[in-house]
Amino acid sequence: MAANAIALAPQNIGFGYYARIFVNETKYEFVKLLRTRAFSLSVIGFPVMFFLLFGVSNRHNGYGQYLVPGYSCMGVVSACLFGIGMGIALERSQGWLDLKQASPMPRLAYIGAKVMSCAGFAVVIVAALIALGVTAGGVHMTALQAAQLTGVILAGSVPFTAMALLVAMIVPANSGPGIINLIYLPMSFVSGFWMPVSLLPHFLQKMAPALPTYHLAQLALAIFGMAQPGSNTTHWEALGGFTLLMLGAAWIIFTRSEAKA
Repeated sequence: MAANAIALAPQNIGFGYYARIFVNETKYEFVKLLRTRAFSLSVIGFPVMFFLLFGVSNRHNGYGQYLVPGYSCMGVVSACLFGIGMGIALERSQGWLDLKQASPMPRLAYIGAKVMSCAGFAVVIVAALIALGVTAGGVHMTALQAAQLTGVILAGSVPFTAMALLVAMIVPANSGPGIINLIYLPMSFVSGFWMPVSLLPHFLQKMAPALPTYHLAQLALAIFGMAQPGSNTTHWEALGGFTLLMLGAAWIIFTRSEAKA
């Protein structure tokens, strides 16, 4: 049997072999999230619903122009935190993560599939908001601005993917949704996803620049000339530093948990 196993093992494992694993894992992960209605309907539905309530109803005063980038940021953050953070925490509690670790599948394929799936949802959210904004929200947007917004949202998914990995390592699966909402909703409000930071109370305006969500929002709003005074370079640097911090903390916790196992 051992000889047969050796004979049946792939003899030439190259880039194509790992690429097929990555593509298949990404496809199945995206389909799984899409079929999980509690995830797909909330992650896509909430930004769309809020835009219909606040953007379309205030289209004559140009509020929709602000909400398209704001709610796009909200969508990508929720997709990362719930799709990756909550998803891995649930798989960890069910023992599915242990099975994945014991399998010969590369670890990067497992994480990469979740990252790409959440990025896919982010693109869907941005596309839906742009379509609603242009057709019903009184939003004026060029093709270049739409492409720039999509690029910023995709790049912005990286730091919140890192944050989601840390959340997955420390949040219990049974209380995950509540804890994630306690993190995600206040950050979204203070960072200007819903309204300009200048309209918030003074102490919240002082607090906002310390949040990664604020820097993502400013990068998205800068495309339409609605950002707070500041340099885009500073925002990118803040997001880069936050990414490294989250990845480092997640890696430390993960290696310690493996050592105890």
